[in-house]
Order: sequence, then C-alpha cells, then structure tokens
Amino acid sequence: MDFHLSFDPPSMQEKINLRDKIMLSGSCFTEHMSAKLKQYKFQIQDNPHGILFNPISLARSVQACITNKHYTDADIFFDQGIWSGWDFHSRFSNPDPTSALTAMNQSTESGHHFMKNAQWLILTLGSAFVYQLENGQIVANCHKAPASLFRKRLLTVEEVLSELDNLIHRVNLFNPGIRIIFTISPVRHLRDGFVENNRSKAVLIQAVHHLVNKFSKLFYFPAYELVIDDLRDYRFFAEDMVHPNYQATNYVWEKFAACSFADSTRETMKEIYKLNAARLHKPLHPGSDIHQKFLQKNHHLTMELAGRFPFLDFSEELSYFSS
Repeated sequence: MDFHLSFDPPSMQEKINLRDKIMLSGSCFTEHMSAKLKQYKFQIQDNPHGILFNPISLARSVQACITNKHYTDADIFFDQGIWSGWDFHSRFSNPDPTSALTAMNQSTESGHHFMKNAQWLILTLGSAFVYQLENGQIVANCHKAPASLFRKRLLTVEEVLSELDNLIHRVNLFNPGIRIIFTISPVRHLRDGFVENNRSKAVLIQAVHHLVNKFSKLFYFPAYELVIDDLRDYRFFAEDMVHPNYQATNYVWEKFAACSFADSTRETMKEIYKLNAARLHKPLHPGSDIHQKFLQKNHHLTMELAGRFPFLDFSEELSYFSS
C-alpha cells in the first residue's frame, strides 16, 4: 500500500560533474545542500554574504561578487555593541568595525574569483517578504534591530522578475559558461502567517518558472514540492514544524543527485561514501591487527581514488587512515 504520492524530478539535460565548481547562495536550505556537496568532495563556495532569504538581497549579493564590491564604513552600522552590514548575515557582525569590514570584503572577493570560473550557480529563494528601511533600502538581515526601523511588504511577481532577469544578464556577461539552478526553499516562514507564507512562495514559484522558460542554461529543481507535496507529513519536519528534518533533507538530496549528476559522478560518490563511512567507524580495539588492516585497506582505497581524481582533496582521509 502506498501512503504518499511520490514523484521523480525530470533529469536535467546538462549534468554536474565532480570537476565542476559550484557556487550556492540563498536561504538556510542552501547550507544543507552545501554540506552534502562538501561531503562528496565537490568544489564549492556557499553564501558569500551569509544566509539570505529574499530574492532582492540574494541578487544583490551575487552582483556584489560579480563586481567585487568593496564595502566601506558607509556600509556598516553600530547597534547593541556590534557592527553589522545590511547586506550581510549576522555571522559577519563584529564588535570591531575593521574586522567586520575585512570579513565582508574577503568573502565577497573570494566569491568573485570563485564565480569567475564556476560551472554552476545554485540559487535558493526563501521568501518574497522584504524589510525596508526608511530610505527604501531592502535589508538582507534585520540584525535584531527595533521593528520600528522597518517596513515589511510582499514583493510582486514583477519586482522579482525584474531583479532576477537583470541578475541573469549580469551573470552571463561575467561568466558566459555558467548554468543556474533555481530552487525554492521548503522551509516554511510561518512567522509571516500560514496564508502569507503560501502567498510568498507562490510569488517566488511564478517568477522562477517564468525565467526558466525564458532563458537557456536555467534549471529548476523542485525541493519545495518534494517536501510539501511528496513527503507531505509533519514527521519529516524538525520539532519546530518549520524546517525539514534529517530524513527529509536526505530524501531531497537523493532526488537532486539522481536528476542532476552524471552517471560516472554518482558511481564515484558511492566510493567516497564508503570512505566517509569508514572514517566514522569507531573501533573497539584501535591497536588490534584487525583495525590496522582496516586502516591499511582504506588508505589503499583512498590512494587509488586520489590517483584517479587528482583534482579532489583527500588529505584528511589519507591522514586519518595512515594514523
């Protein structure tokens, strides 16, 4: 008996390979995807400006990387003993203004150089709600500043389209060979309200599908639909009933790998998975001959993989299995 309706996302015409460099930007769901890609040795750069939810801030973050924007004292503010930037997540905030700016500029510059040679850009949109300052500036993060400083509003489909359309042109001029994958975060923003969250996601979905149908080298991966419509059960959410849990994120990852990675890449990932599992193995008797043979066997397998894929970094595995 089937207890849910499952679906398999259509296979992408162009596939991701292990050699490819992947830049990711967007909501907290991006960090789950980044962690999985790192686990399998992909060359990635994630969230140069930190976690971002709304499409305006996300687009401007990517554009800042394209232009290698240099942030100055005029781009940060002081509140509650901390210096922060309206274009950045709070992980860049610092009691020292020089340290805050240094972190912001180094991350933006790193994103600039990485994106110049990247094959893929994955953008995860979280919410169409934005918070604006009195001067009209849309902020990426409110940094726990007083609510009276902001005006909250829902973006229109036309506003999202305009911003992302411009971004796509900028990206293609900067790196003509890059392909873009759009996803909508399955994390529900219920603080906005149940109805409001659905309106927000609808704006994002409508805008993204319009763009994917308009441009080549654009793809849509249905992370949102897989969690909300395929899994469709609160047992796949964390205790807050908002964020997908470990099972759900793994399910989405498996679907992503099936439709996005080349067959040869998935085969190599299976070998890397075995090495990851071996590293997590907790021996009962570390000094025994059996464990030493276990280490030698996996050291040999790691050396073999490193020889076949010299562009992948197996230094941690080699260090562990040679210990």
